[in-house]
Amino acid sequence: MTSYNGQGAAAGASQREPVGLTELAAIVDRVRASVESVIEGKPEAVRIALTVLLAEGHLLLEDVPGVGKTMLAKALARSVDCTVRRIQFTPDLLPSDVTGTNVFDQHRRDFEFRPGAIFAQIVVGDEINRASPKTQSALLESMEERQVTIDGTSYELPSPFMVVATQNPVEMEGTYALPEAQRDRFMARVSIGYPSAEAEFAMLDLHSAANPLDDLQPVAHAHDLLKLIDLVKTVFVSDPVRRYAVQLVASTRTSPELRLGASPRATLHLVRAARAHAALDGRDYVLPDDIQSLAVPVLAHRLLPTSETQLSRRTAEQVVLDLVARLPIPRPQGR
Repeated sequence: MTSYNGQGAAAGASQREPVGLTELAAIVDRVRASVESVIEGKPEAVRIALTVLLAEGHLLLEDVPGVGKTMLAKALARSVDCTVRRIQFTPDLLPSDVTGTNVFDQHRRDFEFRPGAIFAQIVVGDEINRASPKTQSALLESMEERQVTIDGTSYELPSPFMVVATQNPVEMEGTYALPEAQRDRFMARVSIGYPSAEAEFAMLDLHSAANPLDDLQPVAHAHDLLKLIDLVKTVFVSDPVRRYAVQLVASTRTSPELRLGASPRATLHLVRAARAHAALDGRDYVLPDDIQSLAVPVLAHRLLPTSETQLSRRTAEQVVLDLVARLPIPRPQGR
C-alpha cells in the first residue's frame, strides 16, 4: 500500500521520524515557548505565525484594538536573532519612508541610496491599513519579489524575509481597505480574538509590573531559520494532495457566494504552508488534514463575497468551511 508519504514502505518504517525534523521541533518549541510567554492563551495564532515563518510567507494579524496583535508580532520578532524594523503606518507615511530613497551627497557629488525600513529580515508593520493606498503599494514588490527598485536600480532584501502586519477591521475609524493585490501577498490572516477569562486574569500579573517584551531574548538564529526553511521545502506532497489543493482553490472561483475567488498564488501559498504545517507535526509528507486546517487562514482574506452573501450575514470564512466540507477528501494512493 502506498500512502500520502509516497514511500511505499511498511507501516512501521513509514512512522520513523525523518532526520532533521527533530532539530526543527526543538528550535520551533523554543520560539513557541518564548512567544507564548508573552501571548497568553492563543496557541493556534502562534502556530499559524510559526507556520508562515517556516513557509517563507507574510502574516496579516487582523482584529479589534487591544487584543495583542502588535505584541504577537513583536514577540515573534524578538524571539529570533534577526534584524528587525518596525513601521508605524500613518496617513502621512510616504512610500519612500518604507522603501528608501536616493539622497544627493554633497561631498561625493553623487546620489547615495538610503535604505528604508523594509530592509530588515523581520518587518513589523503596525496598523498597515491606516496608511494611504499609495504607501501600502510600496510593499507590493518587496513582499512578492524580495527586492526594492528605486530609480531603475533593484536592491535585494535580506534572507529570511518576513512581513508581519497588523490591521484593525475596516469598520474602524481612519482605516483604508487593503487592495486585493496587497491581501493576496499575505500567506495567511489570523484573528487574535479576545482572551479567555483565565488568560486575561493571568495577563494582569504578567503585564502590570513591567513589559514582558523587555525580558525576551532570541532563542533561534537567522541561520537556524534558513536551515529549517530549506528542510520544509523537502516535505513531500503527493499528487492526490496537490490536486486536492488545486480543486479547493478552484472551487472558490466558481462559488455563487463569491464575486472574487482565490488566485493561483493562493494555491502556491496553501501548499507551502501545508509543508510547514506537516513539519511542525513531525511529518515529512503532507496530509489532506494539513490543507483543511489551513484553508481558512490562507484563503478567506483573499475572497470577496457577493452582496447577497453579505446580506445573509455569511462571511468568507464560513464559505471556505462549506467548500472544504463539500469537497471529497482524496484517498491514499494504492487504495
